Amino acid sequence: MRVIGTVGLAGSGKGEFAAVAREVGVPVVTMGDVIRAECRDRGLDPADHHGAVARALREEHGPAAIAERSLPLVREALTDAAAVLVDGLRSDVEVDAFEDAFGDDFSLVSVEAPYEVREERVVDRGRDNTDRETLAERDARELGFGMGRAMDRADLVVANVDSLERLRDRARSVIEDGVDAVPGDEGYDWRESPGAEAAEAAGTDGDAT
Repeated sequence: MRVIGTVGLAGSGKGEFAAVAREVGVPVVTMGDVIRAECRDRGLDPADHHGAVARALREEHGPAAIAERSLPLVREALTDAAAVLVDGLRSDVEVDAFEDAFGDDFSLVSVEAPYEVREERVVDRGRDNTDRETLAERDARELGFGMGRAMDRADLVVANVDSLERLRDRARSVIEDGVDAVPGDEGYDWRESPGAEAAEAAGTDGDAT
C-alpha cells in the first residue's frame, strides 16, 4: 500500500502528478473536490466561493476537516489499488491526519517553482484575476492555512523549472516506485513569495519570517 500526497503553491505544477497518476491507472483523490462538493451543498458557485468555503469548513469542523473528509475516499480507493495519489494538501495539520491514518505508507511530495515562474504560468492559463497581486493573495491564503509548513515536511522536493517532460518523468517514477526512487531537488523557499509577507502581516502564519 502506498499513499502519495502532493503539496505546492498555485502554478507550481503539482496537478501534473495527478494527471500522470490517472494515465497509469492510479486512483486520484483531489482534496479540492471535497471543497467544491461542499460549495454545491451550500448552494454556492465553487469558482467564486472555494476559498471562503475552505475557511468555513476549517472554522466549523477544525483545521483537519478537509483531510478527514478525504480519508474515507482514500481508503475506498485502496480496496482496489496498491497506490493512491492525494492531490492538494494545504497544511501541516492535514499532513498529520494522513500520517496518523497511514503511517509509513504515506509520503509527501512538494512541487516547487519560483514566484515569477508560477506567475507566468497562472497568467498563461488565461484565467481572470491573474495579476501579481491576486496570485500573492492566493499564496497568502494558502500559506495562512499552513501550506508552507507542509512543504517543509515533504519527503521529496521536485523543482518544476525545466521541461514538462522532466516533471512528468519524475512524477511517473514516484507514483510507480515511491519517493525513494527519485533524487530530491533543491526547492524554492516559500517565504520569498509576496504572499508570505502578507500572511505574516495578517498573523496567519507564524513561520513566515
